[in-house]
Order: sequence, then structure tokens, then C-alpha cells
Amino acid sequence: MKKIWQKDDVAANKLVSKFTVGKDLEFDERLAKYDVKGSMAHCTMLAEIGIISPEESQQMLAVLEEVLQDIKAGIFEIDPRAEDIHSQIESVLIERLGDTGKKIHTARSRNDQVLLDIKLYILDEIREITARTDEFFQLLIQLAEQHKNVLLPGYTHLQIAMPSSFGLWFGAYAEALLDDAELLFSVKNIINKNPLGSAAGYGSSFPIDRESTTYHLGFQSMNYNSVYAQMTRGKTEKLLAMAMAALAGTLGKFAYDVCLYLSQNFDFISFPKEFTTGSSIMPHKKNPDIFELVRARCNRIQSLPNEFILLTNNLPSGYHRDMQLTKEILFPAIDSLKECLEILNYALPNIQVKDGILEDEKYKYLFSVEKINEEVKKGSSFRDAYIKVGQEIENNAFDFEAKELNHTHQGSIGNLCLDKIEYQFNKVKHKLLG
Repeated sequence: MKKIWQKDDVAANKLVSKFTVGKDLEFDERLAKYDVKGSMAHCTMLAEIGIISPEESQQMLAVLEEVLQDIKAGIFEIDPRAEDIHSQIESVLIERLGDTGKKIHTARSRNDQVLLDIKLYILDEIREITARTDEFFQLLIQLAEQHKNVLLPGYTHLQIAMPSSFGLWFGAYAEALLDDAELLFSVKNIINKNPLGSAAGYGSSFPIDRESTTYHLGFQSMNYNSVYAQMTRGKTEKLLAMAMAALAGTLGKFAYDVCLYLSQNFDFISFPKEFTTGSSIMPHKKNPDIFELVRARCNRIQSLPNEFILLTNNLPSGYHRDMQLTKEILFPAIDSLKECLEILNYALPNIQVKDGILEDEKYKYLFSVEKINEEVKKGSSFRDAYIKVGQEIENNAFDFEAKELNHTHQGSIGNLCLDKIEYQFNKVKHKLLG
């Protein structure tokens, strides 16, 4: 298949072609419907400003609609000889409409096409990530409410610290997702701007109507400066990577907690055996492979921003072929993040928390602050009470009944503000899904 940039019939060197196309075609399958939608908006606009006739526009729109339906039905295939999805769509138009099909590329470039396709794809993926994050959030809120009065030892420096609860633990990750969603929403606002019309990065001498394509494509606004529109390639992907890294950080930390709490030395939670794996030689093992892999995948996702920095930060303005590699970095990572959310949403409803954990003798010093507080309530200064309790601990004379905590401390531990967290999350979620 002839490249759309070829000016004669001299074939491109096969090795050069293979190297420059790389893995682009397999990733471009994801962009196919967005390229068609962009072409439809562009075609409509060209007719509106009189560059093509209404009849030509209708003919191209009819073909593009057929291609779009084939894509949605899963029967559209990219020709392996094509350079990219943009070339393929244009070739279909030319094949079916002849000279009329050749007019589709008027006043645009592959540069603004791929900018547009990636932005539209990312906006859809943000909605998908949001939906799966929302499912995980609702599970955490439900579990926090269900187990808000089940006490759990808190740790600092991996040393026994103060009493906590499963409600606080689940609720903490719910609120973390709220912050992650707010960051994702900020990124969406930056991405949700139409780059179409910037052409190769220096605009077009045709009297194009960028407000029209912005409206038809459903963008919130547009990238006004054509040079900057081109500069958003790489920046768009990097910003999404930063938001994904924040969300992955939350999921990875949660997975680490689960692995820790499942271990025999902690033994705070359990899962049915079908959610764990065994050992080839140790029959007693129940390994948390799901959560270990979530942790590992999320650690990889957190490296994404650095990969984009290394790929793009040494480039001047204007388009460079280096940008092609952003697809190879970002698209598989999006899949991985969604798969992590999917498996967590599947596994988490089966978590079993254990009651009476703090009755174990090793947690008696967990209540040292509670005993200090009791001394303060009796009139002692905090510092004197701290010294007194510290000396009791040193002399192995510390004594405090855990059951007292169930009456004196549950109020503050149970005050999780779950309704406020849920209200704020839902506000952001609706904006993300809109």
C-alpha cells in the first residue's frame, strides 16, 4: 500500500518501513473509531465552510459511518500494509469514492489527527477507570461501615503504636481514592481540549472553523495556539500517567497491607482458599498472589511518569517521531490498571476480618496513650503522666484492660465521616463520567 506521504511510486525500504511503523498498527486498532469520528467532524466542517460540497460531505460521511459500524461490530481490520490507522481510513475513502475521498485530508495533518485520536481515546479510558474506581470505592465504604467497631492494632515504624479499627483502615483507602479521583479530574480538564485544526503544528491557511469541530467532537474547549496544540503530544500522556501513578500508589499500598495482614505473624484477615495459591512443597501455604501481583503491577505503573519524562523532555517544540513510542508505554499500562481494579473488585467482597485481635497479650502496650489520657483526666499533666506510664512499661508493671477501650475510645475510632467522603467522591465521579 502506498504511503500517504509518497510523491512517486518508489517503494519505501522494507526494513526502514518495518522499523518506523514498529508496533503502531496493533495499538492503532484502539484509535480506529476515534479517527473515524474525527474525520466525520472534519468532513462536516469542510462542507460548512464551503471547501467541499454538501454532496461530497454526505458521500464521505456515509462511508465513514459504514466503517464506524464495522469497527463497533469488530469486523474492521487494519491492512498490514498500511502505515497507520489514519492512512487506512483515508485509503478506504479513496477506494470507495475516488477523487472525492482524496479531499478528506484538506486542512489537516496526521499530526493533529493522532493528537485528536489519542485525546478522545484517553477521555474514554478515564471514564472506564473512573467506573472501576467507583466500584472499589463503594466496596471500601461498605466494608468501613460494616467493620467500623472491630478494633485493629495501628503501627508506626512497623512497631505497635495505637488502637485503630477496620473501619478506619478501609475508610482511609476510600478517602485516598477521593484524592486520586480529583487528580484524574484535573487531568481530564487539561486533556479535554480540541487540537484538530492545528494541522502539522502551524495551523492552516484555509478558513477552518475550529469551533465547529470542537462542538461536533464534544470537547469542553480547544487548544488555541497551533504550536502548543502539537506540544500537548507527550504532555497529554504524561499527565494521565501521573494521575494513574497516584491511583496505582493507593492500590499498591492497599495490596501491601493485605499481604501483611494475611501473614501468620499478623493474622488480621483471611480470604477463602480459592483466592490464594499454594506451594509446590509446603502444604500449609496460602499465598496472596493476587495482591502481590497488584502490588507489582502498580509499582510498574508508578514508573510511567518517569518514562515519559525520559522520552519527551529532551525534545524541542514541533513534532518528532519519538512521540510514536508513547502508545507503547501508555496503552498497556491503562490495561494493567483496569485489570488491577477488576481483580480487587472481584476479591475484596470476600475479605474476612477477625475480631478480638487486641486481646492478644502482645498488644497490651497499644493502650499506653489511653492510660496516659486517663491520668490526665484525673488531674495529672501530660508530661508527668507520660513519665509515669513509661516507667511502668520499663518495670514491666503496665496494666490496662482492653475492654475499657470499647467504651472510651470507640466514639473517636468510629467517627469515620464516611458520608462526607462519599458525598465528595460522588461529586467528582459525576464530573469524570460526564
